[in-house]
Amino acid sequence: MAGIVEHHVFDTDIYIGREINNITLMELIGRGAMGAVFIGYQKSLKRKVAVKLFPKQAENAGNYRIHFREEAEIVAVLNHPNIVQVIDMGETSEFLFIVMQLVAGEDLRSMIHRHQLHPVPSKRLIDLQKVLGIMLPVLDALSYAHEEGVIHQDIKPGNILIEERTGRIYLADFGIARSAMNEEGDEPAMIMGTPMYIAPEQICEEQSDPRSDIYSAGTVLYEAIAGKLPFQITTVEALINLKLNSPETLYTMPPSRCCRRIDTELEKIILKAIAPRKEERYQNCRSFYHGLSAYCKNRFGGESV
Repeated sequence: MAGIVEHHVFDTDIYIGREINNITLMELIGRGAMGAVFIGYQKSLKRKVAVKLFPKQAENAGNYRIHFREEAEIVAVLNHPNIVQVIDMGETSEFLFIVMQLVAGEDLRSMIHRHQLHPVPSKRLIDLQKVLGIMLPVLDALSYAHEEGVIHQDIKPGNILIEERTGRIYLADFGIARSAMNEEGDEPAMIMGTPMYIAPEQICEEQSDPRSDIYSAGTVLYEAIAGKLPFQITTVEALINLKLNSPETLYTMPPSRCCRRIDTELEKIILKAIAPRKEERYQNCRSFYHGLSAYCKNRFGGESV
């Protein structure tokens, strides 16, 4: 079985007010599996940016530090209107860091949760056309990244941002991405990503490939449409073991039975994306995009919100 990246809790308060490469850390805005994200003020250009810190004590036997240095350079060259831009990267004696474009708005995870709490039952799900209008730019961005040889490895609702002012969709946090051109066997496999969304092969000793991101994107699509994923697993360990040993049993009923607004055609798209065996999924993200786009045109007469 692949090794698990260790999660360490670190005191983020001590970093507020600290300066890194002419950027002053102002406010904590989120925590991830291996670090935390801050709003920073870049004095030279008089703008706010997002700064992600990875404490060095969170490294897994030094593997993550090597991974970071090699892959951050690859991610920095991605240039797509729906991908959060990487501005700078580096390290201090305490941590590794990535400086990114700051997107002011809401992530998809928060949007799903906000709708779940709505007092009117009929409004506890995000409008279907809006969900699809969010996922299409994500798939387009992901397809571009794959064509550039970069696999995200951590597609989840929290990494999909909706800019408040423009409504533009952004795919964020390529912090654990890797190059699809890395040769298998270069280093021990690690579970990189969020267990609920990662593909079964990411838990095994196999290298992930673009189809792993397709599985994760399909899982996000399913959750955003249905409001939640239809399985009851209480621990991360149980979820990992299930995906490792019997991933075909994770979903016990068809999506259309879990959510009435999922029709036959949409169900086929979801099931193809989240197939346990990667050979049965969409073989590239462009095919996934075209399938979902065609569905939008047939159902709504267009592909945007």
